Amino acid sequence: MGFKNADFPPVDVDTFLDKPLFERTKRLAWHWVEYGFGSPKIIHTTYIMKVLFLYVLLGTFVATWTSGAGPFWDVTVWWNEPIVYQKLLLWTVLLEVTGVAGSWGPLAGKFKPMTGGIVFWARRGTIRLRPWKGVPFTGGDTRTAFDVLLYLGLLGALLTSILVPGVSTDSLLRALPDNTTGLISPALVLPIIVLLILNGLRDKTVFLAARSEQYLPAMVFFTFLPFIDMIIALKLLIAAVWIGAGISKFGLHFAPVVPPMISNSPFIPSRWFKRAQYRDFPRDIRPSMVARSLAHVGGTVVEIVTPLVLLFSMNTTVTLLAVVLMVVFHVFITSTFPLAVPLEWNVFFAFATVFLFVGFPAWDGYGVADMSSAWLTAAIVAGLAFFPILGNLRPDLVSFLPSMRQYAGNWASALWAFQPGAEDKLNRVKRPTTNQVDQLRAMEYSPAVAEITIQQTIGWRSMHSQGRGLFSVLIRHVPELDRATVREAEFACNSLVGFNFGEGHLHNEDLINAVQKQCGFEPGEFIVAWVESQAIHSKVQHYKVIDAALGVIERGTWKVSDAVNEQPWLPNGPIPLTVTWQRRQSDEAEQAVHKESEADTGSHK
Repeated sequence: MGFKNADFPPVDVDTFLDKPLFERTKRLAWHWVEYGFGSPKIIHTTYIMKVLFLYVLLGTFVATWTSGAGPFWDVTVWWNEPIVYQKLLLWTVLLEVTGVAGSWGPLAGKFKPMTGGIVFWARRGTIRLRPWKGVPFTGGDTRTAFDVLLYLGLLGALLTSILVPGVSTDSLLRALPDNTTGLISPALVLPIIVLLILNGLRDKTVFLAARSEQYLPAMVFFTFLPFIDMIIALKLLIAAVWIGAGISKFGLHFAPVVPPMISNSPFIPSRWFKRAQYRDFPRDIRPSMVARSLAHVGGTVVEIVTPLVLLFSMNTTVTLLAVVLMVVFHVFITSTFPLAVPLEWNVFFAFATVFLFVGFPAWDGYGVADMSSAWLTAAIVAGLAFFPILGNLRPDLVSFLPSMRQYAGNWASALWAFQPGAEDKLNRVKRPTTNQVDQLRAMEYSPAVAEITIQQTIGWRSMHSQGRGLFSVLIRHVPELDRATVREAEFACNSLVGFNFGEGHLHNEDLINAVQKQCGFEPGEFIVAWVESQAIHSKVQHYKVIDAALGVIERGTWKVSDAVNEQPWLPNGPIPLTVTWQRRQSDEAEQAVHKESEADTGSHK
């Protein structure tokens, strides 16, 4: 991998796109094993510089300067100042909800422009995705002036809370008599909470982009809890994130995530080590025992056991070792540059681990048992556990983010298939960008190179459990699949709503319906194979097929074990599918007649 030159797949550019789909998928998956996305290191350097200057240096400068916590270069002065932690958390939310943190740049499918977020959400007429249809005053799927004002109000409230100096409280001074910096005023945090919820009711994309499942509870603790209770509640919150993520890694999905994740790391140049993550490259690229050990020892065990140690350890050495382990854990995730690129989130969690468990250790009166009320402890634990439990039992009701299933491999996912030329219709959607392949062409990539670059993402998807099932669904529903244009929906969704974080609920039939209103696809032109996350007590995943022109046309299931045990390029054919419901042809005929009737009525008018 060069600094400026990408490791492009070793294929004949002039003939590769004429090969059958699964031959292309196999070649791209093989390439991913050794090179990942193959991005030039200048791209990774851009991300590192962004995190270093915009987040670490500027964020720290603003947090320390506005709170009077000392010069930002002297970490020993401010590392355990509570207001600095608060302001860095809100700075993280500001960057996330602006669109310059997670899901930013080329690795997330944003080439030109590299920022989504604000350029979509501060613009009238772009697509808006409400979370629930029954909530009053949230109808429609188009962003209005009111939505823009709500969003800009949220940015303003965040910036105000960061810039205004802190205020002292009695509970803070009882715990830290020498504190001179105070805490962020609850009167400044409360409007952020309200605006975040209102934005979320109008558009779930903004709510999820802000990583509200983790930062919103922290803001509630800032606002309503006395100081010692606040610190303990924040410890419970970060532990809930880790433990929830660890529990979500039970099952069959997570092991296939680790090899392509390691293969994508620019800091692991050894192709031997990358190949060792797979059983028998290139014949069998399912995860090896090495990958399984890394997944379930370095992942599952660490994320469940270490937080419990941090919560209950009264031993200095044990606590410090656990802190170091979690910091290394987040540094490792950062080093792999996952496609959602949650780099700022990982840096903040590494800092928060040190701040909470070294700055305010359990033996100094900040243990779980030191909370002012056992009932309060129980209520906080129950509140933090509610969405992870519900989301694991009913993933259709809860995003995988509030379900705390980060990096678990168990995600709602989709593949999009367009008939030749039909993808161009997406450029009719009102948005500040174009289709990703067109973005690359505008950057002087040749049409073939641009197409192969984008197709690497479907090679990546095929290496995960859902990919084998989704491709199997497309085989069933897309005639002449080899001629179709197949896209990874997470990537494509980014260019339509300005954000995606592996969240398939952002590109289900609600998005497809909103797109269809502007694009007018004909039946069969745009087919979506979409699958829900696996429930923790189930052995199957539930899929649906969406025709942009007709709506959902089929529902069914596949066994997760069948998907995990197959090769990415489906050499044995599609995995078995169980169809549970199909749209009748008579329903389609009725809809066609209805459309013709509407057209006639319109012409008479």
